[in-house]
Amino acid sequence: MSFSGKFQLETQENFEPFMKAIGLPDDLIQKGKDIKSMSEIEETGDNFKVTVTTGSKVLVNSFTIGKEAELETITGEKVKAVVHREGNKLKVSLKGIESVTELVDGNTIVNTMTLGGIVYKRTSKRM
Repeated sequence: MSFSGKFQLETQENFEPFMKAIGLPDDLIQKGKDIKSMSEIEETGDNFKVTVTTGSKVLVNSFTIGKEAELETITGEKVKAVVHREGNKLKVSLKGIESVTELVDGNTIVNTMTLGGIVYKRTSKRM
């Protein structure tokens, strides 16, 4: 299955506690909690480009599976990391955050980010 396509955020769990834990200011948390972000994924072999648009904020990360890349985090910080693929899952560790993006079926992506005991889960559907 290919990750390529556009996906709209449908549901999210633990948004506020997770954003507080990573240091996002309260005003940005309040602004962002009800915005349905849109993700566009371009997959070409082992090369990926992921564009996430949340309101007026656009986050773009490009990477190759198994190779170090500079990735921008939710807070805007740039971190060097290696994305690994295990079947229909993409896994990466960014500054103590374990992120797993799973293509559950052809139309659903579930992204789980874990920091300490806080699990932030986002479910998006193909548009």
